[in-house]
Amino acid sequence: MVKIGNNITLPDFPLLLAPMEDVSDPPFRAVCKDNGADLMYTEFISSEGLIRDAIKSRQKLDVFDYEKPIGIQIFGGDEEAMAMSAKIVDAVQPDLLDINFGCPVKKVVNKGAGAGVLKNIDLMVRLTEACVRSTSLPVTVKTRLGWDDNTRNIEEVAERLQDVGIQALSIHGRTRCQLYKGHADWSLIAKVKNNPRIKIPIFGNGDIDSPEKALEYKNRYGVDGIMIGRAAIGYPWIFNEVKHYMATGTHLPPPDIHQRVAVIRKHLHFSIEWKGLIPGINEMRRHYTNYLKGLPNIRDFRLQLVTLSSEEEINGVLDTIEKTYDGHQFERRQIDMDALAHCG
Repeated sequence: MVKIGNNITLPDFPLLLAPMEDVSDPPFRAVCKDNGADLMYTEFISSEGLIRDAIKSRQKLDVFDYEKPIGIQIFGGDEEAMAMSAKIVDAVQPDLLDINFGCPVKKVVNKGAGAGVLKNIDLMVRLTEACVRSTSLPVTVKTRLGWDDNTRNIEEVAERLQDVGIQALSIHGRTRCQLYKGHADWSLIAKVKNNPRIKIPIFGNGDIDSPEKALEYKNRYGVDGIMIGRAAIGYPWIFNEVKHYMATGTHLPPPDIHQRVAVIRKHLHFSIEWKGLIPGINEMRRHYTNYLKGLPNIRDFRLQLVTLSSEEEINGVLDTIEKTYDGHQFERRQIDMDALAHCG
């Protein structure tokens, strides 16, 4: 078993759903939980937004009992704001508080937050310590190897963050300057894991897009678990597929059209229920392409799905899709990771 703090117990080699901005909302998390995610996180939440009581930031605090264990992730570059946000999160009572020191997008970095904090490790430590002191929850961190190739200082970072009280560390195997380009380098993640000073769980993240790679990286790098992000977009089955392959060495068959449509329906219904009719329908439009990838001549159906404005009409199109492609044999999924870059 893998333990985070005193109260969170995960299975051996847990699979984590990465926090992804504009993706990891409750409807998306629900279908990932159904399909094997062991620990999930909210989209990252601005500490400044929480303090201002911004509606969008507050809505991201929504977590549900069936998601447990669930972590709320915050970001920011001001100690006082992060401490106040940690207290707000504490009141919501998730299972843990996660700090984002990894988001590489310019609008976040330019505010001295996310991966921008990688330029100032002393500040990173102070921000983390402020959160640890302000909450009763276990505090964890998600970060990158460093700012650039000249500052790949994740080993120092891991030791110093552990010293101020974090209970687990997730490491994306790229620097900020790489963004999502090139290949994730897990060798430094392995060095952190093998450091005798490090006693907390170390989770690896970056480029896990198949059961084979998940097993290979587990064996090669010795991490405590794997965080999966982009590969789960439109394909929440990745978690159970990885677990099955690790247990048996064989592949589960790809989800058929009925399984895919069932997940789309649940995702859509929850999206409407949580966000409201029009925002919920609009939110789902980005997901149909990934859910239905691999179906021949799907373009016209997909066009209908992204233009209709009622759940009933969309379900009617889904009925037709299900009948049209009944018996279709899907191939094992091939993922274009470069097309699925999301901050988290």
